[in-house]
Amino acid sequence: MPGNRPLDVQLSRRQMLQLGTGMAVLGLAGACSSPDATEGAIGPDSPQVRAYAEAEARRFPGGTPVAYALTAAQTDVDIAGTRTAAWLYNTQLPGPILRATVGDRVQVRFRNQLPDPTTVHWHGLAIRNDMDGVPDVTQAPIPAGDEFVYDFIPPDPGTYWYHTHGDLQRGRGLYGALIVDDPRAAAAYDTEFVVALSDWLTDRTPTQVFDQLRGGGMASMPGPDMTSAALGGDAGDVRYPVYLVNGRPPADPAVFTARPGQRARIRLINAGDDTAFRVALGGHRLTVTDTDGFPVEPVDTDSVLIGMGERYDAVVTLQDGVFPLVAVAEGKGAQGFAVVRTGGGAAPDLAVTPGELTAPPLTVADLRATDAARLPVVDPSVTLEASLGGDMKRYTWTVNGQAYPDHAPLAVHSDQRVRLVYTNTTTMWHPMHLHGHTFAVARSDGSGPRKDTVIVLPGQTVAVDIDTTNPGQWITHCHNDYHLAAGMATIFSYLS
Repeated sequence: MPGNRPLDVQLSRRQMLQLGTGMAVLGLAGACSSPDATEGAIGPDSPQVRAYAEAEARRFPGGTPVAYALTAAQTDVDIAGTRTAAWLYNTQLPGPILRATVGDRVQVRFRNQLPDPTTVHWHGLAIRNDMDGVPDVTQAPIPAGDEFVYDFIPPDPGTYWYHTHGDLQRGRGLYGALIVDDPRAAAAYDTEFVVALSDWLTDRTPTQVFDQLRGGGMASMPGPDMTSAALGGDAGDVRYPVYLVNGRPPADPAVFTARPGQRARIRLINAGDDTAFRVALGGHRLTVTDTDGFPVEPVDTDSVLIGMGERYDAVVTLQDGVFPLVAVAEGKGAQGFAVVRTGGGAAPDLAVTPGELTAPPLTVADLRATDAARLPVVDPSVTLEASLGGDMKRYTWTVNGQAYPDHAPLAVHSDQRVRLVYTNTTTMWHPMHLHGHTFAVARSDGSGPRKDTVIVLPGQTVAVDIDTTNPGQWITHCHNDYHLAAGMATIFSYLS
């Protein structure tokens, strides 16, 4: 049973510059210092990255070509009768669900019709470094009016998502689900609900909120109504006027339909900027089966706590009727709301509080990786420290004492077992994400779940184990978009 116990142990602050086609993509990676002058950073255009891509193509020789087109553009959306300015993919909120099968050759032609440069990041996928979508690290920013073709092979099944990695752009609406199916696995469910959760500003932009935070504006700072025991204290930095489920507010909820007795797979994605959600389906218990795309030993729970960037999959046998799917904005006194309908009847009140929300939620501490998903138990060949710090008065967030883009790279070599230790010295919680890899939450018996994003509570340490099999320059950062913009990031840097 889940318990209320500790959890296991967008881009830079500057405006992105429109760069010419001749720019060296290693703007940051190439600046990484090395402990040995004879060693150099393995960049996205390196022979090692090309060799990785070729090896992946050989590993999946029968992959089917899958083509998508994405266009990012300015528009506006109707949020419960209020028109709100937005930046969207294909004019949709969230963006369209992209779907592929393990081993497919996915090509996404991306067009940037925004006024600013941008990129697209494929969150959670261990793909080739030059397709990861981080400006100035893995590629040049895509200028306004230009396009870029992302070309990659998804190696693992599961629930993933895509989003901009431009500075403070995600909160304007640039996100969507990416589902990778397993051709070898029989579906253990009858229907599927893809559920993207987000926090939404109606009268300000994320950049305006960030400027207010930097200026010490108390309207966006934690108060008595923004605390959570489950998150170790402060729940967030920003009060939002509305919380969305699949782009819909509680007053105009998304509706998921099925038949009584069907087994539904619920794919939960937290695409928010500053909000953790406690999710429950009224009248039902959830059986959590996966987190961040990888399977865990099934565990039953009334609710699950999901931080920004995390994903949880759960299955549930649906009852007959109409039920609330509630995503409480943890510690913020509000909630997102959707409806699951399997029969007749009136929809629940949008302010309903299901009884399932009263017990402590499931967290990563309650999860164990399946045998097939576990990393082998070996001693790490190197241990790296990532100390998370911050100065709330100046609203600066740091890794190892430096605010990105200033950073001391975390240097690794290929074919190592690396233990990365995130230590939170602040009074805020941080959902820490590593690009290009799926790590194991470190446990002595090897049972830690495989993840790419993990919550680190105030004053706590979370250690993760990583097999360095994907060369390149990879950012690791807090997935609170305001903390990232204020500097909480560094580079996990492969050296030759």
